[in-house]
Amino acid sequence: MSQTPDSAVRTYIEQHRATFLDDLTAWLRIPSVSAQPDHAPDVRRSADWLAAKLTETGFTTVEVWPTEGAPAVFAEWPSGDPDAPTVLVYGHHDVQPAAREDGWNSEPFEPVVRGNRLYARGAADDKGQVFFHTLGVRAHLAATGRTAPAVNLKLLIEGEEESGSPHFRALVEERAERLAADAVIVSDTGMWAEDTPTVCTGMRGLAECEIRLYGPDQDIHSGSFGGAVPNPATAVARLVAALHDERGRVAVPGFYDGVVELTDRERALFAELPFDEERWLRTAKSRATLGEAGHTTLERIWARPTAEVNGIGGGYQGPGSKTIIPSAALVKLSFRLVAGQDPDQVEKAVRAWAADQVPAGIRCEIDFGSATRPCLTPLDHPALQAVARAMGRAFEVPVRFTREGGSGPAADLQEVLGAPVLFLGISVPSDGWHAPDEKVELDLLLKGVETSAYLWADLAENWRPTP
Repeated sequence: MSQTPDSAVRTYIEQHRATFLDDLTAWLRIPSVSAQPDHAPDVRRSADWLAAKLTETGFTTVEVWPTEGAPAVFAEWPSGDPDAPTVLVYGHHDVQPAAREDGWNSEPFEPVVRGNRLYARGAADDKGQVFFHTLGVRAHLAATGRTAPAVNLKLLIEGEEESGSPHFRALVEERAERLAADAVIVSDTGMWAEDTPTVCTGMRGLAECEIRLYGPDQDIHSGSFGGAVPNPATAVARLVAALHDERGRVAVPGFYDGVVELTDRERALFAELPFDEERWLRTAKSRATLGEAGHTTLERIWARPTAEVNGIGGGYQGPGSKTIIPSAALVKLSFRLVAGQDPDQVEKAVRAWAADQVPAGIRCEIDFGSATRPCLTPLDHPALQAVARAMGRAFEVPVRFTREGGSGPAADLQEVLGAPVLFLGISVPSDGWHAPDEKVELDLLLKGVETSAYLWADLAENWRPTP
């Protein structure tokens, strides 16, 4: 383990805390809302601001990379050690829309500290978690006496994550040589709770489709034709009913092909977490759990694939009755995927399954959107263990492991660059991502700084990637 004196790191962070928070506050004032065209100049201004600050931090190469949408920021700081691993940090500088009338207690782009919390849009998601790396690397240098990081350090901070990252994969493919890394650190995530620091080991992937069923060429009278011709609304209901079996498993043949099953150790680690299912149900605004038999709630949302009905419709929806056989019906489905599943194979399986379910006389059309692949890093990976050690030093308690049930662009980095993805985040559920009064806990933010400061030396000393 690195011999960097923890006290030296903490002293440096405390000495520079005020300036760090002043800088972060200035960045948070920029309303870099990628989803709203009127804010496109602000997203560009946010990228330029970050680029200038990274140059000031000491990165030897800093560039703003244009895309067909919003710009990304790239930075690089070589170690100087020919054997040092190369690490790429990912985050984003765009934010969700926000307005005072949404329910904020203060202006969302006028940061304010109340108690030991910093309130502003982007405080946790994701400017705060991107920015802690700037002070972290400086604390690392100050404590070690180095003039360059112990690893070859790169940053890629995109500007469209809150809009679905529509141009991100193309950017990564185009710039793959510049982005080449032995490991990717994603700082756009959270941990279990303030008193339970955790490291996420993977995210689920996502595939989405819309299935449209067509019957008669127009709506027809149910008295004259009902019971004698196929009804697309009935067909879509039967399709949905056939999506799962009686044990809650997805009934699409081939859907589970390649799934990487949980190990006994992973199941045990999940079970160690202080999970209050009743409290979780209240957060979910639900009254009972339901899902694949043989798995706990956490296993279901983190490590099992799913199929969900996101919307269903067809026929008359107005007041009163209209006795028709509708001409069309539709259902929107989404599939969360886990390690080992191939989105292309899942699409083929769903198309074949739907074709088998549809009766004669019903025409079926299916459109799939762009898919996101799952990513998973094994618990025993040396780089993952380095992240856990660094966080454990900062928080001074044992670090536990989780996964993320959602999906994101991290999988594109893993697939294109061929590097393991590691997650380093300090946000907690109460931070209110995408909600009014988004905030970050300042003590946790500085623990993120400290973790970053320890991580680079730990990786350099304990991991030499195989060429």
